[in-house]
Formats: sequence, C-alpha cells, structure tokens
Amino acid sequence: MSTESTTIAPGDAPASPPHRYDARLAGEIERRWQDRWEAEGTFHAPNPGEPGSEKPKAYVMDMFPYPSGAGLHVGHPLGFIGTDVLGRYLRMTGHNVLHPMGFDAFGLPAEQYAVQTGTHPRTTTEANIARYKAQLRQLGLAHDPRRSIATTDVSFYRWTQWIFLQIFESWYDTEADRARPIAELRADLESGARPTPDGRPWAELAEAERRALIDSYRLAYISEAPVNWCPGLGTVLANEEVTADGRSERGNYPVFRRNLKQWMMRITEYADRLAADLDRVDWPESVKAMQRNWIGRSEGARVRFPAAGEQIEVFTTRPDTLFGATYMVLAPEHPLVDVLTPGAWPEGTDERWTGGAATPVEAVAGYRAEAARKSELDRQENKEKTGVFTGAYATNPVNGEEVPVFVADYVLMGYGTGAIMAVPAQDQRDWDFATTFGLPIVRTVDPGEGWQGEAFTGDGPAINSANAEISLNGLGVAEAKRLIIDWLAAKGSGEGVVQYKLRDWLFSRQRYWGEPFPIVWDEHGPVGLPEDQLPVVLPDVDDYSPKTYDPEAADTEPEPPLSRADDWVNVELDLGDGPKKYRRETNTMPQWAGSCWYYLRYLDPENSERFTGVEAEKYWIGKEPEISPVDPGGVDLYVGGVEHAVLHLLYSRFWHKVLYDLGYVTSEEPFRKLFNQGYIQAYAYTDSRGLYVPAEEVVEDENGRFTWNGQPVNREYGKMGKSLKNVVTPDEMCDRYGADTFRLYEMYTGPMEASRPWSTRDVVGPQRFLQRVWRNLVDENTGESRVADVEPDVDTLRALHKAIAGVREDYPALHYNTAAAKLIELNNHLTKAYPGGAPRAVAEPLVLMLAPLAPHISEELWQRLGHEATLAYESFPVADERYLVQDTVEYPIQVNGKVRSRVTVPADADDAAVRAAALADEKIVAALAGAEPRKVIVVPGRLVNVVR
Repeated sequence: MSTESTTIAPGDAPASPPHRYDARLAGEIERRWQDRWEAEGTFHAPNPGEPGSEKPKAYVMDMFPYPSGAGLHVGHPLGFIGTDVLGRYLRMTGHNVLHPMGFDAFGLPAEQYAVQTGTHPRTTTEANIARYKAQLRQLGLAHDPRRSIATTDVSFYRWTQWIFLQIFESWYDTEADRARPIAELRADLESGARPTPDGRPWAELAEAERRALIDSYRLAYISEAPVNWCPGLGTVLANEEVTADGRSERGNYPVFRRNLKQWMMRITEYADRLAADLDRVDWPESVKAMQRNWIGRSEGARVRFPAAGEQIEVFTTRPDTLFGATYMVLAPEHPLVDVLTPGAWPEGTDERWTGGAATPVEAVAGYRAEAARKSELDRQENKEKTGVFTGAYATNPVNGEEVPVFVADYVLMGYGTGAIMAVPAQDQRDWDFATTFGLPIVRTVDPGEGWQGEAFTGDGPAINSANAEISLNGLGVAEAKRLIIDWLAAKGSGEGVVQYKLRDWLFSRQRYWGEPFPIVWDEHGPVGLPEDQLPVVLPDVDDYSPKTYDPEAADTEPEPPLSRADDWVNVELDLGDGPKKYRRETNTMPQWAGSCWYYLRYLDPENSERFTGVEAEKYWIGKEPEISPVDPGGVDLYVGGVEHAVLHLLYSRFWHKVLYDLGYVTSEEPFRKLFNQGYIQAYAYTDSRGLYVPAEEVVEDENGRFTWNGQPVNREYGKMGKSLKNVVTPDEMCDRYGADTFRLYEMYTGPMEASRPWSTRDVVGPQRFLQRVWRNLVDENTGESRVADVEPDVDTLRALHKAIAGVREDYPALHYNTAAAKLIELNNHLTKAYPGGAPRAVAEPLVLMLAPLAPHISEELWQRLGHEATLAYESFPVADERYLVQDTVEYPIQVNGKVRSRVTVPADADDAAVRAAALADEKIVAALAGAEPRKVIVVPGRLVNVVR
C-alpha cells in the first residue's frame, strides 16, 4: 500500500555519499558473504568423530516447508529467521550447531498441476525447490547445505518405505508394552507359547488362516474403514479436506462416508505412552492439552446389549446411569445395522420413527444416503437430531427392558464402538433426540431440588437404579461406577475398560504423487518386500489423475492412477520361495509419511546403509540424563506453526516410538523442545463488488480513507495470500532494503510467539538503525574505518556491558525484539558520545552482538575492523560485572502524585538520606512553599512521594 506524496525528479535528488549503507550496497555485501559462506562451508556441522564435534551440540530445526510455485511470502520466513538467529548465537557461544532445511515435497498441488498440464510432478516440484532455496539463501540463513533433503528424493523415500516395512513387520505386545518383530510373534505361535484364538495348534491352520491371524496383529494393516469418498475427484479425502457442508474443498464435489479397504496404522496401541510422555517434553502447555484431548483417554465400561442373536457393544464413561438407558443408537456405518434391520416394521411402531418409509430396510437405506453426504464436523455440530428406527430392539442388561435401536448420524463410527446407549436424562443430545421421537426419559442421577433444566450432566446420588440383585440408589458416582462394573463383569455383560478418542491412522491415498508402498499382494493378502528390493520407484504414467465418476455416484470404487500402470503393477518376483506373480499396492502413502522422520535423515543424509547413523543419532538427539533423569531425547529446539500441534507431531511421535521399541534409535521422543512462532498478517482490500484488489496499489489519503484507482475500497485484516492480492515477497524487501534490514524488521516487530501486522512502510526504521551503525564505524564518503583506538569513558562502558548482559539473556530466550532494542540503545549512546567515531573496545562487541540478527553487515564491518576470518565462530561478548553495579540512583520526586523533580543520590543511601535530598531540592522547596509535608514516602530504588 502506498501513501500520497510529492515526488522528486531523479535529476533533482541529492547525490548519496558513495559508501552509504543503502539497498545497493547491502545487496553487494550480502551476495559476497553468501558466496563466501558457501565456498568455505562455514555452516557445515561436524558429525561425531569429526573435528569440532567435541563442542556441546545444539540441534535447531524448523518445520520444513512445502515448496509451492508461488514461492515464499514475507510471513513464511519468520520462524526460519528466528532459528537462524539462535543458531548463530549458539555458534558464538561455543556450540556445534546443526541447523538443516529440507522440503516436504509430495502432495496434491504438484499433482493437480500435472493433471492440468501433463508436466511430471517431479519437474514442477524440483523447480519450486530451486526457487525456495534461492529465496532462503538470499536471507542469509546459516543452514548446512550438505544436509538438505526433499521427501521426493528417491534416496530419501527408499528409507520411508523401509520404515513402513518395520512398522508392517511389527506388532504390539501389550504385556511388554512395546512393539516387537512379527517374527517373534510367529515363533510364539509356532511353539504354542501364544495360543491361537480358537485353541488349534499352529500346525493345523491352513496357510490362509495363518496369514490372516498374523495380519490381524500388524501395526500397519488393511481394514474396512469409514472414509470420505469423493467420486467427483476419484479419491478418498482427509477430514481436513472436507468442508462443513460435506463437500470437497477442491472442486466443491459431494463427499460420502463409505467403508472402503484402506491401509491403517495402529497408533491407538501407543495412546497411553503418547499421552504420558507429554510430561517429559518441553512443549507449550496449550499444545500438550490439544494432544491429550485428541488422544482422549477416558475410563469407563464396555457393556453388551443382546439384540436379535447379536451383541451390541457400547462404551460409556457413566455405567452408573445404565438404568436410564431407554434406547440405543448405531452409527449409519455400523456393521450390525444390516444384520439387525428386519423386513417389516414391528407391530405398533411409532410413525415418527419410520421416516415415512414402508419398511425398515427402505428407511435405513434412505437415511444412510443422507448421512453419507454430511461431514463428520457437520454431524457432530448439527443441532437438529435426525434418525430412523432399525425395527430392532435390544435388551438392557440391568433391567431386562426392551429398548429400540435407532440409526442416527450424531453417532460416529470413528469414535468408541460406533454405538451408544442413550440416557436422555443425563445427556443433552440424547434428551433432544428422545423428545423429538417421543422416547422415555428416566432420571438416574438426582439433580437436587429446584432443578428446572432438561438433561442433568452433573454429579449427584443415584436414583431409580436398582434391580433384584443390585442397588445403586444413594451412592455417589465413583462408588456406583465401581459397583455396576463389578456386577456387569460377574454377569458376563460387560467389563471396565480404558477407551480413547484417538482412532487408528488412515494411511493411504488414491493419488500418484506420493511414496509407493513397498507391498505386493498374493492370493492370501499383503506381502512386504525384502530390503534389497527397495526403493519401489514411482513409474511414469500418461494420466496423473485417479478415475473420476459422476459426483453423485456414491457406490463407485477408487481407481488410483498407479492401477493403470499394468507393467508396473503386475510383476513376477522371487521373495525367497521362488518366482511368483504378484500385484503391487496401487495406493500411495499420505503426505504425512516423509515428515514423520525427516529430522532423523538430516543427521546422516548420505548414509546408504541405514536411515541414519547409530552414532549420529546418539550424538544429536540421544537422551541426556544430565538435563533430567526422565529426558526422552530429541531435537533440542523444533520451531513451527501451531497448526501442526496435533497430527504431524502425533504421527512423528508414533513412528519414533516404534523405531525406539525395535532398537533403531536411542531417544524416545523426536522433539525435546517445541516452540510455536506467531504469524505475520496483512491488510487486504475489496472493492464495491467484494473483489480483492492489489494491496500495493491502494492509496491512503490524509483523512485515513483508502482508494484504488480513485474508487473507495474496504480494508480487512488477516492472513497474507495470493488470492487476497496482498502478498509481499522477501525478494521485494531484499531488493528495496537489503536482507539484513528485512531480517531485523521481522525480529524487531514483536515477540517471536506473537502474531504481528506487516507494514512495508515501517521497514525503513530497522534500515535507519543499520545505517547509523554503519556511519558510526565507516566513513560514508571514503569507506574508511571511523573506529578509534581510544579508551571508552565509564558511562560508555556501563552502556556496553548493560547491553551485553541483556542481549545474552534475550537471544537464548528468543526475545529478539528486546535484544534489538538494547542494541539500538547502545548505538544511540555511541552516536551522541562519540560523533567522531566509535571506540574499538565498544565497536567490536556491538558488531558481534548484532551478527545473529544482521549477519551480512556484521561480517562486513568485522572485516573492515581488520579481521580476516568470519565472525561466525567468534566468541560472543561477556559482560564485566564491575560495570553492571550502579554508583548512583536517580529518584523521581512526586508531590501529591505528580512528578515535580528528580534527585540523584549514592546507590547505598538509606531512606533518611534520600528523604533529605528530596526535600532539599529547590523545585520541591518551591512546591511546598514553606509548608511542612504531611508525609514523605520513600520507595527504595524507585521514587519519593511527598504528600502536602
């Protein structure tokens, strides 16, 4: 955005001094130092055993970006610059710093572009990565370039496939509370140490039975799972890709909930460990809370309701309310719906329950079709309770009463068992449903006198809860729960269990641009490929899109792009038992796969024998008992957006724990410390049609009104984006001001964790500061040093060491805005105290302290101060305590609450001396006009308050 101003013709503009620090000179300096850093390998981090690895290590890492064709805008590098500042500071304080950068490069955007243009996704992806690398280099980020990776590199995803195979070839031993190799399970079954489910010896099982039994244990397995099927796109979508009204974000096609065979990962086996180990990591409490809520651990009971020869299982956290269960609800996707639904309505069925259908089968089919069009979010949040009677009844095990079984979309198959016992008196959703359909409501918890509400969800003594064998009446919730669980277990009708909201992880996509599974299929099911047959490389195909259908054709099946590559899909392989024909898996892994473990590959990216080196893993992320007896290990600092608080972080933790259980890593957690940076936001502008207009072309007049092409526009505040036409790129800022100015602006505008507005006009402030530093040290006309070899005065030494002490506190705490403020204050002091040139004893520490924030100008100044080597490993200044002790203290003096004067006294002056000095001040004498003050209050070190 611009403001109206008077323009000066180029010929009238005053000539700048030849050595002024402006965008032109900044650009020359920055390119020169970037080239030198690269040529000299300045930021190469040695691995254990290499020179330099004897230093204390620090592994600092960013959540790596997806390389879009649009490149970076100024909001993206906020975290990258923040980690760079810290990494540079740590190098100067004697650390071996690993700060790598890579690219999360599989995913839908490149595939969409391939579908539209026929360009191979790899071509697009690699061009985008090259652009990102150029932009990141321009910012002077001190990454170790040898360790750069992309998830699309075949040498990288070969190990993604290998890790998948380790998960596939593992099972969770609940007794040992860890993953173990499938080979050990097979040995236990063969020896009889572990019985088969039906008790038959392993030797008596047919091969198909053996395979099915083993597959049922695997941590990576195939399951019929309810998924978001989008016929219009021909693919399954993640929940995040479905809008609240049940349509695809891309294309706005209908999305249907369907049971389809998909790869799943048994992350639920790790639910307890994932929740418990949050106490061992240094993460924001808000992120820990989000993960705990996502895992959703709750204790309760599993209860079985007999129904038409079947058992309907429900999980409830309140088994004490079981006597109030007056109906049941199954999710539309529940497998028992088809089994229980009869051909005709039972006699006397309430018309409100039928949905107007002639038979239960018609009612259920129609309702399922409607429910399939809704997203999970819509089903959860929809206040209008809908459903139909299945025509079946179940038996409440505590009182023998027959309760009707409904199908309703407010119950989700992905949560609990996909079935609920409805207790309307104690649950508002159930109350709303019961009142809509005329179902009984029985209170089983006493709400107390005067209760006027509907459902009572609080605690209280049990009522109406007794049969001939047990009575809960009068008991509190905890005691009633224990008693009823014991009774259910004795009757074989239930048992106490721990349940989780966390569901197993859907791990397959019907897309081309993703990691191929290292799996082939024979007549019995999936088979993992041996390690020597990795990597499984994506084949070239003519059509990158999955088969699409009529958007309303809900009963269609996915046909991924790989399924059409016949020569690749149908193969003859020798997997150890002679050549056989197999069919390759044609789904690909989700984009999450590579990001689950990329931090491990950074440690040893050239290793062709292992996903990461044993010693490298121990050195960089191994446990450090000296930090804490329960230190789990992991990356020392991981910085990224809070939007990844749950899924990416949870998935990475799961993969890491499997690798730990199998002995491949020594650390138990991937990320020891997590920091969420804020966001840079920007103004956007819409015209009278509501269309966005280019923000940089909007003009603000002297009255604060905004116009575009002379027409008024509306201003809104939010994120920066191409569609909002308010994108500002780092390239533009570097061209106009220089990279160091841009870096300093992003760090100075607020705390790292806070979001802040972008304002191009404010970038000039940090530029002027750097210009003043430059002028204090360099003559703008000659380019010669202005630094004087003179002894600084005491006030200057105090200012210097105060700045050193403060900046040393701020940098490791990521308080870069306050560190910059302290440097500005020091430089202002130099400008006033030494107009002829700064003393070397202050100039050099100033340059070293500035280096993490503005590395290029600092390197240049360091060289002009006579140093040949880079300052990247120079020792960071240390404060001299002598200059941090104050000799005097200045007290403001208030008279009746208003400051009238100030007085300076020795720092060790007692209250009486401070009082006497204040009352002797001539301004205070005049203010009192000879009157004796009623009270004099001395606040030590702060102020004197005189009350007349």
